[in-house]
Amino acid sequence: MGKSKEISQGLRKIIVDLHKSGSSSGAIYKHLKVPRSSVQTIVCKYKHHGNIQPSYHSGRRRILSSRDEHSLVRKVQINPRTTAKDLVKMLEETGTNLSISTAKQVLYQHNLKGRSSRKKPLLQNRHKKARQRFATAHGDKYCTFWRNVLWSDETKTELFGHNDHRYVLRKKGEAEEHHPHREERGWQHHVVVVAASCCGGALLQKGLVHLTK
Repeated sequence: MGKSKEISQGLRKIIVDLHKSGSSSGAIYKHLKVPRSSVQTIVCKYKHHGNIQPSYHSGRRRILSSRDEHSLVRKVQINPRTTAKDLVKMLEETGTNLSISTAKQVLYQHNLKGRSSRKKPLLQNRHKKARQRFATAHGDKYCTFWRNVLWSDETKTELFGHNDHRYVLRKKGEAEEHHPHREERGWQHHVVVVAASCCGGALLQKGLVHLTK
């Protein structure tokens, strides 16, 4: 069974001083209300080592220093898309071997968890206002007018990148703050195929109509 409470340095010094004055372990135990075994351990250590400093705690020591942890957190704050695997590779370059689970625990201690990246809306306010003006201006048009209108639609096809669910490392409530790496930008590196139709039928145009980089 381990110790329930560590004896302070001041109390250790008092025990040693009482021992030097000739007091026995039993007398020190009754006077200070300290367990007899603790008094004997402190006195024995003082006789053999000449100091009263407590020994190091049991268990494995921490792999990362406070400076290393600050470096990891700073890396994630600069680029929230950084993964725990990237942090492990970064530490390996400095000669520190770290597991991915340990890197995640360090991030969790600083409230940095994987959260869904906020998608940047394709339609801005000016786009919505323009569509509203168009609908208001052409709401009372007859069918003969709409037969002369060419309708088109766009289909997004992935060429580069990923269209799956992405995560970023951030604290809770930071989604409202603007950060270029916390937002999922739309319509980048995609091929758009335009299909146009009119009243006489449908016309399909295939090719690299629109490609953004």
